[in-house]
Order: sequence, then structure tokens, then C-alpha cells
Amino acid sequence: MGAFEGKVVIVTGGAYGIGRATALEFAKAGAAVAIADVNEAVGRTVEADLKRLGAGGLLVKADVARLEECRRVVSETVDAFGGVDVLFNNVGIQSPSSYLNVEDTPEELWDRIVDVNLKSYYMMSKFAIPELRKRGGGAIINTASVQGLQSQKLVPAYAASKGGVLSLTRQMALDYAEENIRVLAVCPGTIDTEMVRTIARTEQGDTDQIVAGWGKGHPIGRVGQGTDVANVVLFLASDKASFMTGEHVNVDGGFMAQGAWATGAGSQD
Repeated sequence: MGAFEGKVVIVTGGAYGIGRATALEFAKAGAAVAIADVNEAVGRTVEADLKRLGAGGLLVKADVARLEECRRVVSETVDAFGGVDVLFNNVGIQSPSSYLNVEDTPEELWDRIVDVNLKSYYMMSKFAIPELRKRGGGAIINTASVQGLQSQKLVPAYAASKGGVLSLTRQMALDYAEENIRVLAVCPGTIDTEMVRTIARTEQGDTDQIVAGWGKGHPIGRVGQGTDVANVVLFLASDKASFMTGEHVNVDGGFMAQGAWATGAGSQD
């Protein structure tokens, strides 16, 4: 029996990247998994894999930046599988066109990034928590980012959204600890996802080489894979992490460990 036998998991942004990898790992561990995504065509292939690997798979085509869509994701999951035990708030966007300073960032772009990357986490949790409560507790895992801890130039909306995810994680952890609902976050470094490759394709040169070059900035010397994050998410959602809540875990190949001094910033002889 898998570690998540009899459990029901929701993964937002489950058609690609970290979401897809994590959904599949939950399925392999015995869970019934529902994914929410706007891409129906790709989502259907993941849904089929989930049904083949686990106790059941479901795609809910939804834009989780909308309140009623979040409500529907949870209700359709409960209708299909009888409840919810784990929510993985993972969906996130950072398009090449969003690399702008505050002055040049249009309000609609700011709102869209924050709505997807942060507000959806609040709304999905709002509707999932009552279902977790019915099961006697559960876990909510949020995808933040190393950019929620430190940042780079020209990502104000993205950095703000990821910093907000970390604050929301701590707040919900305190509010629901007594109900056995644990809330944690993962902070990925550079992960080889479609979003990362979309950004890489805007640069001159071979995409594989560009992504590999970004990996050299991590002490481990490579970019991460979706399964690297998935393995940590499954641990955090499991009983093995039963004494953990309100915390974030960096899955970044050592990127955050090196600190600003590694690039010479603020270094003194």
C-alpha cells in the first residue's frame, strides 16, 4: 500500500511542470488526484496517467484566479472522490513580458500575477479547509519561490506574490494547527519547467544550453526537475512530517545557502 492510499489530493496548475510531476507522484503513492488547470488538452493526458497510476484521476478545467472556479474545483473533487485530504497550491505564472519595474508594470498585469500566484491560494484554501476538517485534518502545501525570500531585478509582482505566499502559509498554519491542518511551503530554485523554458526561449542561443547555464548558478550545478520538488511535497504532506507546520523548505540546489556575498554584493576585505 502506498503512503497516500485512501487519500484525496488536489493539485492546482497540474498539467505542467512541478504540478504535473507532483500529481503523478501522489498517484504512484496510492492517492486519488484531481488537477485544476486551464489547459484542457494537456490536462486530459495527465488525467489519463493519474487514472492508470493511482486510485483515480480527475481534470477540472478551471481558472483558479476566480472564486467560483475554486469552489467548483473543490466540489467536483468531493463529488468524484468523497473528500479532500491534501491541497497542493502550485499554480503560478511569470511571463517574459512581466519583466518590468513598478512604473512600467500595467495594473492588469500586476493583478493577474497576484491573482494567480497568491489570491488563488487563499481561495482554494477557503473551500478546501472545510473538507479537510471533515476528514479530521490534512495538509496544505504552497509553492512559493526563492524569489519570495530574496529577489532579482524587474519582477515586482512575481516577488510580491511569492513573499505573500510565505506570509499566508505562516498565518494559516497558526489559524488551523489545533484542527490538525498543517500548512507548509516549498521554495524552488530554477526548475526545468515549461515556464522556465518559455523565458529561456526569449534569449539568444540554444534553450537547453541556456537552462543548463542557469543551473550552474546553483551550488549543486544543475537546474532541478519537477520530481525534485514533488518528493519534498509528498514528504511534507505525509505523516512523516506531522510535527511540521508554518515552515518553508528550499528546494534550490543550495542557491539560497550561498547568500549575497557569493556574487560580491556587500563583500569587504
